[in-house]
This record gives sequence, C-alpha cells and structure tokens, in this order.
Amino acid sequence: MTSPPAETPSLEVRGLRKAFGAQRVLEDVSFDVRSGSVLAVLGASGAGKTTLLRVLAGLEDADAGEITLAGQHVTGLPAEARGAVCLSQEALLFPHLDVFENIAFGLRVRGASAADIEREVQSWLHALDLAGFARRRPETLSGGQRQRVAFARALVVKPALLLLDEPFSSLDPSTRAAMQALFLDSVRPQAIATVFVTHDLGEALRVGDAFARLENGRLTAYPDRASFCADPRNGVGEEAAFWRRLADPGESAPRP
Repeated sequence: MTSPPAETPSLEVRGLRKAFGAQRVLEDVSFDVRSGSVLAVLGASGAGKTTLLRVLAGLEDADAGEITLAGQHVTGLPAEARGAVCLSQEALLFPHLDVFENIAFGLRVRGASAADIEREVQSWLHALDLAGFARRRPETLSGGQRQRVAFARALVVKPALLLLDEPFSSLDPSTRAAMQALFLDSVRPQAIATVFVTHDLGEALRVGDAFARLENGRLTAYPDRASFCADPRNGVGEEAAFWRRLADPGESAPRP
C-alpha cells in the first residue's frame, strides 16, 4: 500500500464535541496526524482522553465535528467500518485461543487464506520475539508478553489508525520501557497514524513525533517538540529541574 505524502494528514479531526448530559467532555477538538506518525496526547485522569479515543474509534457518537481517515469521512460510520484499532492497558486476549489464533483472529474474520494467515502470523511472532509461544494460552504469559500478542493482533490487519489508551501503565518500569521501544520499532515501519494517550510526561516525550495536551475537554496541539516543552502546563521544565537536583543535591533551585 502506498503511504500518503508526508505533508498529507491521514487522520483529520475538526470541531469534535462530546457531552454526557450536562457534562461537556470534549469541546471543539481539532488536530491532524500524518501516516507513520505518533501523536502523543498528554492529560490528567478525567481530561477526556479515553472519550476522545472512543469517539475516534466509533465506539461513541460525536455530538458535533468531523473525522476524516485516509481521505474518507468516517464520522457516521460504525466502528467495524473505520479501519481503526484501539488498545488499552488490558490486553483483552481471547482466553480460549492460543497465541497464534489470537493474532490470526482478525485475518480469519476478513477471510484471509490459510497461507496468508500462516505467513503473516509467523512474521509477527518472530518480530515480537514470540516464536516459541505460538501454542501457549494467554493465562500462561507475562503482562509484557500479553501486550505483545495484543499488538501483533492489532497490527497484523494493517489498520489505518491505531488508538492507544495508556497501554503500558500496568507494567513494571523495565517492562514498560521495553514495550515503548518495541511499540516504536513495530508501528513506525507500518505507516500507521497513531494516537497515543498517556498521563506520563516521560512516555509522551519518548513515543511522540507530535504532541497535544487535553485539559478539561479542550485540546492544545503543538507545532513541534520545542513548543510542547516550552508550555509550563506540560511540566517539562519541572521534570528536568527535578533530575538536575537529584544528580546534584546541593542545587537548591532550578537553573534558568
């Protein structure tokens, strides 16, 4: 499949609004994500991050606004017709299926041939260091291994849009760092537009190519990393000052 030109957004969101009763959760949200790019959306709990992903995925209806994916207006389409895959901190694997069949599930639903399924699943098993786990059941895997299977199941169907809802927050620090690196190595070569929401500043800086902040339902998109880091609301300066003081306990105040 030919990827769109670098300057062409794969995902375009304009004026998105969503309320639950009197509570406005998303207010005039607009942003773009290019194919092959990761938009890291930083926000505290309750900021509307999960609702944003559910609206993009078609799991919730928007009250207003327009969503365009790969040139197609998808705002009114059901979830299964959008070409989007959503992953959360829970891998949500099928417990009655082994690793191979969990990864193969989407291909079987789409009517792929046995030969294609074997080739694609084996490719992802090797890419994610799961080759020896093909016939294992999910309950025998570690948290990191289950997330790798979930990633393979999502990516094997070549979605146009990948939506990630704090997928590594339940993992221990070393496994989380490994999964962040694995995510980047796996997703970027696929030329998929990705929205990655997190409340963790370090994670946002590590995985993001572009950045946004969601606060009280309003989204601020930043033109580049420097502008994201310069906004004091994002806490980059405070984080840097903390690590400087930790390295030099004699330092009493942040450096300018």
